[in-house]
Amino acid sequence: MLQTMESAEYEALVSGTGVVDFRGRTLIELTGADAASFLHSFCTNDIKRLGPGQGCEAFITSVQGKILGHVIVCREAERIVLDTVPDAAEKLMAHLDRYIIREQVTLADRSQEWGELLLGGAACPGVLANHLGVALPESVWSSREGEFKGRAIVVQRVDPLLALPAFLLRAEAGAVTLLEDGLAGSAAVRCSEPTFDSVRMEAGWPLYGRDITEQNLPQEVDRDAVAISFTKGCYLGQETVARIDALGHVNRKLRGLKFAEGAAPAAGMPLMAGDKEVGAVTSAAYSPKLGRPLALGYVRRGHEAFAARLAAAHGEVEVIRLPV
Repeated sequence: MLQTMESAEYEALVSGTGVVDFRGRTLIELTGADAASFLHSFCTNDIKRLGPGQGCEAFITSVQGKILGHVIVCREAERIVLDTVPDAAEKLMAHLDRYIIREQVTLADRSQEWGELLLGGAACPGVLANHLGVALPESVWSSREGEFKGRAIVVQRVDPLLALPAFLLRAEAGAVTLLEDGLAGSAAVRCSEPTFDSVRMEAGWPLYGRDITEQNLPQEVDRDAVAISFTKGCYLGQETVARIDALGHVNRKLRGLKFAEGAAPAAGMPLMAGDKEVGAVTSAAYSPKLGRPLALGYVRRGHEAFAARLAAAHGEVEVIRLPV
């Protein structure tokens, strides 16, 4: 069960307004006349269709079609920003930089210069509008540029992270502190990483490095409808992605896993069908909504159907559809 403090945080992040410190996440800036067309050639989603103030979710893939990064894309008036898990800049920038030949594009790691807060919960739109005076982007992944106390900020709507109203507030590092101070007079509650894990698990949002690695193919993560364009044309790794689409299946898929009882299982815990290992947990947390442990994990084809029953060291496991 959640401790009292974590329970209050969970209620804030779901029903009220919760604040998660996202400083330390990787923020890569692409500028130049060819920034959009260049990025379009190295990820699974259609970047060329994005205008300023629009965004999307995408996988950055290798030539073999394996996932090198799972990113939130934000296109602004003068730049494109890639947002992903901490400590990913060196790998992603090295990968992209090797393909810059004559293109007018510049890559910059802004992870230390900028910072982010995640605001989530049913009441957070009102807090943004009333306490910070920030204009709200209305559609998922869209963004608005604005100011708070004379400092430039970008607000991007990121509901899929929580399957609830959610916004990323991005600004220079010093301005993030001002944003925190601005929230102090509201009903916003600071939420810990374990609380964020509980809510993002219920939403089914995977994290690179935990639920996704270089060993995964895009369709294994089961976010085809939101992170992959099958009509955009050529990009690095596209041949593999298209071949899988033509075949109609992959050998495993990321699934929600509801445990009958016990503590949250450890990453790597095997999932069994009889005496056969058919999958493994990638990350887990206690789900207040379900009242039991909830995990993400890969399940092999033939056992991945929703409502399928598996077994683990913690007892019975049900494969479930997310978000819950």
